[in-house]
Amino acid sequence: MGTDTHSTTAPTTPVRLAEAHLGELDARVARPSYDRSQVTAGIVHFGVGGFHRAHQAMYLDALMNEGAALDWGLCGVGALPHDRRIIDTLKAQDGLYTLVVKHPDGRREPRVIGSIVELLFAPDDPQAVVDRLVDERTRIVSLTITEGGYLVNQVTGEFDADDPSIQADLVENAVPSTVFGYITAALARRRAEGLEPFTVMSCDNLPDNGDVAKQMICAFARLKDPALADWMESEVAFPNCMVDRITPVTAPEDIERLADEFGVEDGWPVVCEPFTQWALEDRFGQGRPPFEDAGVQMVDDVVPYELMKLRLLNASHQALCYLGHLAGYRYAHEVCQDPLFANFLLAYMEREGSPTLPPVPDVDLDAYRHELVARFANPEVRDTLARLCAESSDRIPKWLGPVIRANLRDGGEIERSALVVASWARYAEGRDEQGEPIEVVDRLKDRVMAAAARQDEDPLAFLRDRDLFGDLADDERFAAAYTAALERLHGIGARATLEARADDDARPA
Repeated sequence: MGTDTHSTTAPTTPVRLAEAHLGELDARVARPSYDRSQVTAGIVHFGVGGFHRAHQAMYLDALMNEGAALDWGLCGVGALPHDRRIIDTLKAQDGLYTLVVKHPDGRREPRVIGSIVELLFAPDDPQAVVDRLVDERTRIVSLTITEGGYLVNQVTGEFDADDPSIQADLVENAVPSTVFGYITAALARRRAEGLEPFTVMSCDNLPDNGDVAKQMICAFARLKDPALADWMESEVAFPNCMVDRITPVTAPEDIERLADEFGVEDGWPVVCEPFTQWALEDRFGQGRPPFEDAGVQMVDDVVPYELMKLRLLNASHQALCYLGHLAGYRYAHEVCQDPLFANFLLAYMEREGSPTLPPVPDVDLDAYRHELVARFANPEVRDTLARLCAESSDRIPKWLGPVIRANLRDGGEIERSALVVASWARYAEGRDEQGEPIEVVDRLKDRVMAAAARQDEDPLAFLRDRDLFGDLADDERFAAAYTAALERLHGIGARATLEARADDDARPA
């Protein structure tokens, strides 16, 4: 509920964020200007983490502040046990949270977002989630379930039906426990009851994310009911999209500073950079919010934008995180304020990433590459290298693997990409260059660390995992570049390796 009377200074005692207290907030804190009691949920979203709340929920809130999309509110669903905390925190705040935009000059813009109007914790009441999905008001089901959440085999591209969570959901009359189970159960009921299907909108960092969501969800459905899968493949819309906004993990100091500086007591605010982009395929079965009025690019073909982000931004995150950590840095901005690392990223993007891209309409790629480095160097965002290094087995194969394969096929440069893969292999050994332990966070942690531990006896041990790298270990050109990079990392360290790389680049061809 908006109000025209705001306080002008931060209160001595922070105001606990809740619907009833919106009018007490500091005047510098933007808040919903619409009556939230008039908002109904038309979108069910799985994965109410920071990225969703810095992106899709923010766009919807912007529309609602203009008096639009009030029937497109969000019902946030936590499907996994570890989601309990975020769901409980948001419920205690009536679905409200503060989005804090961090500018490079130190300015912070806090804004209370009100577009989440319902919250469900699936493990406590799975049936309530299915019922909400079946509800006629639900016209879009959106997803931020991470790259690994789609259970794609990295080499075959097929659905990994052997995952234990999937096996449980495939039991006859099983109570759903996964996103696949919930969506399939709900669509089965909608089909049986003669209701139109909802649109499934993936917002995860995957090439062709809508197509991947369709393939994986329909593959799961086919194991349950082939006729239902046929109907889903023909009747359910799965638009592709590209989403972009750097959103680091909320740190305790972010919570404290919001309270101290702006007088807002928020149990889980979100911090992000100023930049935001969303290119979305205009393919929806039961309508959609007027996203374009909030700055979303509604396009016929998302692929060029999608590849640009995945192969430049996302792959560059991997290019800086392992090398940066090994060199002693702990934040992305520290790495990108170092000219040696910044120049390496620009060289990767210009000479290896960009040549693999199709034309990107209305985008100056050179300007985009330099803007990326500037975004990474924003000291206020404080994006940790630990976050960027996490779940590499879901990231490197999807973001950097296609660049490597395209350049091998076309005779392009691969030396920098090989160094990035080698830096992951060195990082996965679990000790940095000072001998300090590295906490490897990865769903395949034991497997990748075991492979990294064998590198002394077999320099290609890490690269031989065909589920992650296919046949790259068999490619003589890539294997040679990779082993040379790994030898340098072991022998002279990350920084000296980049200096040698810069010297190589400076030599005449």
